[in-house]
Amino acid sequence: MSRPGRAMEEPRRRWNGFLTWFFAVIGIVVALAMMVGGFYVWRMWSTASDIERTNTLLPSGETDDPERPAADASVEGSFNYVLMGSDSRGDGDRGRSDVLMLAHVPPTRDKVYIVSFPRDMWVQIPGRGQAKINAAYAYGGEALATRTLESLVGVRMDHAAKINFDGFMGLTTQLGGVTVNNKHASSVGEYSWPKGEVTIQGEEALTYVRQRYGLPNGDLDRAERQRAVVKAILMKMLTLDVLANPVKFNEVMGQLGQYFTVDEGLTNQVIFSTATSMRVNS
Repeated sequence: MSRPGRAMEEPRRRWNGFLTWFFAVIGIVVALAMMVGGFYVWRMWSTASDIERTNTLLPSGETDDPERPAADASVEGSFNYVLMGSDSRGDGDRGRSDVLMLAHVPPTRDKVYIVSFPRDMWVQIPGRGQAKINAAYAYGGEALATRTLESLVGVRMDHAAKINFDGFMGLTTQLGGVTVNNKHASSVGEYSWPKGEVTIQGEEALTYVRQRYGLPNGDLDRAERQRAVVKAILMKMLTLDVLANPVKFNEVMGQLGQYFTVDEGLTNQVIFSTATSMRVNS
């Protein structure tokens, strides 16, 4: 059984500020799009429109459902998000939720507070008893995973987003590979990565972010790799090779929306409003 104190503190420290950066990147892209022309504005909006929206990510209970934590009306303008990473394998298989995070966006929009929950953390799953936290996704999909997180932390989730890592890693090929700083030399099957900078794409990138065994800190190192690769993808998308090439920009943005699913309340307006309201000092 995982030790909740240590398990939660280390990911929180590592992830602190990353989602602030993530929203800021979206805001930068939106700002650049507005500066360089109507085509880019249209493509960004079109990509947001292509994102799948569903009512299955959040619990279906009404706002006054006594089994869910009450919404915090004392902090106007703040939002709580649940972020899930899925690697569904198809053939009716629901897949696994290998990434589960809570993100709190305060009204000031100058920070985003992150708590990351390791997949092997032992918790109480509503209606199912005690089990590893990632079992909630297998038992009842995204809604039960969200409900389990709400029960654990006593906070209601306003929005939810799921990313399919299998598809998202495919962007690494379209971008011609991404370079990350590999902190621990390791190998899996035909792939091996020395310590230091490595450039990865496609199936190799997916294998890299999935590795857990053979790393000194197991799940914690895997979570750090996932963050590094996602950041590298976003940074590569902001290079002139992509932004200054309308054809490449169109291709990349056309694929991006396919890899995200969000709740129905996370509309284009909410996404753009949040992105452009972020205040990042560094």
